[in-house]
Amino acid sequence: MQSNISKLAKQLKESPDDSFLKFALALELLKVGQNNKALSLFKNILSSQPDYVGVYYHLGKLYEETGENNSALKCYKDGIAITTKLNDQHAKSELQGALINLEMELEDTL
Repeated sequence: MQSNISKLAKQLKESPDDSFLKFALALELLKVGQNNKALSLFKNILSSQPDYVGVYYHLGKLYEETGENNSALKCYKDGIAITTKLNDQHAKSELQGALINLEMELEDTL
């Protein structure tokens, strides 16, 4: 697993603006518990390429894991808006499902 991280980090140094490489590296970092580094990469992608729809789901899940439920809700809602604009029904339905699940979970804790 570390070799994937090393390879992706090296490729990213050569192509620092490549959102796909950032995204792939962030996913690998999540697998080894380097959540802060993954979070930084996800946020970087969103700031430079907000139409990169895959980020919203994974960033939202990361926020949920760290107990930042308001940030997760906002992330899912922002992602739904983007996927609606881009007419990406598959990603939109995944985000809607994640949003509904989180909202139901939060209601249960009230």
